[in-house]
Amino acid sequence: MKTILVTGAAGFIGSNFVEVALAAGFKIVGYDALTYAGHLENIEELRGNPAFSFVHANILDTQKFESVLHEYSVGLVAHFAAESHVDKSITGPGAFIETNVNGTFSILNAARSYFETLEPAAKKEFRFLHVSTDEVFGTLGASGKFSETTPYAPNSPYSASKAASDLLVRAWFHTYGLPTIITNCSNNYGPKQFPEKLIPHMIFCALQGKSLPVYGKGENIRDWIHVKDHARGVLLALTRGIPGETYCFGGNSERTNLEVVKALCVELDSVRPMKVGRFESLIKFVADRPGHDFRYAIDDSKAQRELGFVRKYSRFEDGLRETVRWYLEHFEWSKKVTAKDGAKTTYDWSLLGG
Repeated sequence: MKTILVTGAAGFIGSNFVEVALAAGFKIVGYDALTYAGHLENIEELRGNPAFSFVHANILDTQKFESVLHEYSVGLVAHFAAESHVDKSITGPGAFIETNVNGTFSILNAARSYFETLEPAAKKEFRFLHVSTDEVFGTLGASGKFSETTPYAPNSPYSASKAASDLLVRAWFHTYGLPTIITNCSNNYGPKQFPEKLIPHMIFCALQGKSLPVYGKGENIRDWIHVKDHARGVLLALTRGIPGETYCFGGNSERTNLEVVKALCVELDSVRPMKVGRFESLIKFVADRPGHDFRYAIDDSKAQRELGFVRKYSRFEDGLRETVRWYLEHFEWSKKVTAKDGAKTTYDWSLLGG
């Protein structure tokens, strides 16, 4: 039974990955600084699970990270920890450079030192997987898709910081022989996503009768992948991927931002209707954000062909329906995570019925 050290294990994607990996029979060491987007509530159900351990620490602490690798005889590293909100990167880019670039640099050095102490058999099996984003590729026009061979062209401080960390991971493979793998994914959605992100934010705004702010004309297009599908893809890359390679994961579910919000309104109309009217009437177009990429889409045929990647959620609306219901059933989770220091997304829970 191999042990996977998961950075960002208390975050949205990281905690979902932990659940998937535990179900597949791995031991997990969760590693998280518990900043505003990392919450013990996301891994609360795992307390007492003998296959799961948790370390509260920052990826910038190189010595701590290396000591944890040794302490738990880690065989695989899945690096999810990152600052990930584009809007926040525009107003405060420094935190993104510190965490995404310097933090990745820190644990790459720790992993390299640890790797060099391993016996030959353990070295052969060791992997360091870095989870990235499709935003490093820039923007697409009306046609075409990103793939593993698409040149990098980041347009926001967030995507630039992720591109920089990707290149560091690549360099540690080619220069030092550290067996690294990079994955790039499209927009994730699903349970446990922090309420500042589009789908949960729109749910809570709608339930309060607030306007649903949509950038520009809502014509920007994103490909949406359910977080559990992404987590399964990352586990496949970690266990079947070839060091030095990159694998892309998408949802094959392109939607304009306006289409996403309208679909969400339809779901809310069916399960929590307004007293008068429909939720779509709350949609309000607002000034576009700076450098807003027009379209993202991913061709993940390489992952399907080489890793056996298959999406469970082949239809976005099915996954969205489950996601809406999860948030409606977990008001207490949302109250707790938005109450943390540094969380600027607040809601009137008395209006939400929670």
